[in-house]
Amino acid sequence: MEHVVVAPADLAARVDEALAVQAVAFGLGPEEVAIRRQIVLRHLSYPGARALGAHGDDGRLVGFVYGLPNDRSHWWSSVVQPYLRRQGTDGWLDDSFVITELHVLPAYQGRGIGRRLITEITDGADEPRSILSAIDGDSPARRLYHTLGYQDLARPVHFPSATRPYAVMGAPLPLPRPPHPAGPADAGAGG
Repeated sequence: MEHVVVAPADLAARVDEALAVQAVAFGLGPEEVAIRRQIVLRHLSYPGARALGAHGDDGRLVGFVYGLPNDRSHWWSSVVQPYLRRQGTDGWLDDSFVITELHVLPAYQGRGIGRRLITEITDGADEPRSILSAIDGDSPARRLYHTLGYQDLARPVHFPSATRPYAVMGAPLPLPRPPHPAGPADAGAGG
């Protein structure tokens, strides 16, 4: 099994490679990738934005995560705030680290890479909690987030131009680690 290393990444310099991972993992077409390219570069310019990459033996990016301290003036917060307010959970928008994007190539999923990416990036957060949005439904991503302590704060949440509803989820930091000892498959890919 290929060894995967998770390390800080200059995602702005590798934005096209990251978006290629996202396009495969999330099923994006070229027009959506072009729009997201500008969004990612803008996000990475915000204070406190950080990124990690998961790299295969050949240095190729096989997964990534980035996030930043939440700011209520950002677009995402302005969209989710009314949904959270209705649930009495809009306080989660303060003092939270937002997981903006987390994607792993399908061939590398199920190896603990996504878990390692999200736990390592949130371990470096100064905020006491983390929030994110995920497509609302039963999926490997939502199951992962639940095992990490993320709870639904609001659902369904409808983003403009998104065809599927989302769930906004939040978890206290640090995120829990699995109780099982690391095995050979976990050694390079994270637990």
